[in-house]
Amino acid sequence: MATKSGLPPYYFRVKENGALVFRVDTENRQRRLELDQIATVNVNNGQVKPQGDTALTPADEAAIAEWMEARRAELAARDLDDILRTVDHLNLTAHWAQARATEAQLDAVTDRLLLAMHDLRTVLVRKRADRVLED
Repeated sequence: MATKSGLPPYYFRVKENGALVFRVDTENRQRRLELDQIATVNVNNGQVKPQGDTALTPADEAAIAEWMEARRAELAARDLDDILRTVDHLNLTAHWAQARATEAQLDAVTDRLLLAMHDLRTVLVRKRADRVLED
């Protein structure tokens, strides 16, 4: 749903754990675009805090709930994409270490890489074992 100006009725200014929610107002005397903050939302815990003494309408609440669901799906997709990129980076790192790295470069990164990979391997093996035991 859009306003008469073609803009969406709500604007969500994303922040680290959620967003500030604004109602888009184009129907004012000055015919200027105004953003009226109506709430703050936390995507992690689902908390919605109305701004000041603002009473959220059912339409406000529905728009916020819809945005939070879409945002959670977007963040989950990004997480998976980040992990798949990490796999690519690990492959590129292996090629770099084998083909191009100098001794000094390897000395600078080997311990950190080995510890990080050991930690990751330990977590993955434990999680896989837990899943196998559940089945």
